[in-house]
Amino acid sequence: MLSVEEQMQHIRRGSEEIISEEELAGKIKKSIETNTPLRIKAGFDPTAPDLHLGHTVLIQKLKHFQELGHQVVFLIGDFTGMIGDPSGKSETRKALTKEEVLVNAETYKEQVFKILDPEKTEVAFNSHWMEKMTSSDMIKLASSYTVARMLERDDFSKRYNENRPISIHEFMYPLVQGYDSVALRSDVELGGTDQKFNLLVGRDLQRQDGQAAQCALTMPILEGLDGVQKMSKSLGNYVGINESPADMFGKLMSISDELMFRYYLLLSDRSLGELEGMKKGVEDGSLHPMEAKKQLAVEIVSRFWGDKAGKEARDGFENVFSKKGLPDDMQEIKAEGRTLLELIRALNFAPSNGEARRTAKQGGVSLDGEKVEDLEQTIDKGETILKVGKRKFAKIIVD
Repeated sequence: MLSVEEQMQHIRRGSEEIISEEELAGKIKKSIETNTPLRIKAGFDPTAPDLHLGHTVLIQKLKHFQELGHQVVFLIGDFTGMIGDPSGKSETRKALTKEEVLVNAETYKEQVFKILDPEKTEVAFNSHWMEKMTSSDMIKLASSYTVARMLERDDFSKRYNENRPISIHEFMYPLVQGYDSVALRSDVELGGTDQKFNLLVGRDLQRQDGQAAQCALTMPILEGLDGVQKMSKSLGNYVGINESPADMFGKLMSISDELMFRYYLLLSDRSLGELEGMKKGVEDGSLHPMEAKKQLAVEIVSRFWGDKAGKEARDGFENVFSKKGLPDDMQEIKAEGRTLLELIRALNFAPSNGEARRTAKQGGVSLDGEKVEDLEQTIDKGETILKVGKRKFAKIIVD
């Protein structure tokens, strides 16, 4: 087992805040002395079955603890998922049914074990202890915190000040999440920055129960492909971990050089020393940013699809974009007198006429390598290669 400071260096990597570093160092010291791994908890409400790279930031940190020899507890909040987590939300979040939660939970497990070692991961469901609680137990739990304390949380205070409704059951969410720490006797709980309040509730409830208070570690919210807003499916700036290797690779190659190193820090398995060396290489010109980005994309694709898929995704990308080649599975479409705009829509290369025109105006549409803005034209020669955006190709055929 590594020394206290060596472990702390790994744990600090990419983390936003540790409450408190001194306490955590003390827990690690005791862990080494007693040869007893710490219990590291992270809870996930299975509100959506498909994960993107933003969700994996927390799971990657769990992996760090796992590699340090500690016991990771992957908690699936099937009970809390039916409450609906209001964290960071300006309005009440829709609760899920029991059936929806269980279906999503199974998909969640399949995906996270592409990062965590399933043999070294304890999977728990908080319904195991929460469904056994009586009404008097729940009232006793509710008495642990005051309304004034709950209103210290940003999302609650904003809604209260704006006269937006806050349901009583929403106050139960942080209490149940905190009680999970009591039930699991966790030493450290991980969460996003929007979960800080809930993590601190866990510390308070553990103290009330006579346990040593857990340390709270928050991880930053990962920016999406635009480098500005958080990664989100609704914003379209995400990389889904179930996307095809080619799509995943292509999306990662679209990020900025600056964002690339943030992704390396939060998502990669490369050591901090390696990352520092790569940064210096990019700065002094010995490492091209494009090559560094390809290495990141290969690592991420390989994690979810295997080493062979990672190599093939790189080869495919280089064939299309670096070597000016064309994809093997390029679509073919007959012109049939249709305008370029009609062909683009028929190929599903744009969700609307307006979006197709915007893409063309921004230089994103080309015919045989020549950019075109006029989408009302028709194609009159035998075969023409149409390219829309960075990754959409089709062969237009005129009979």
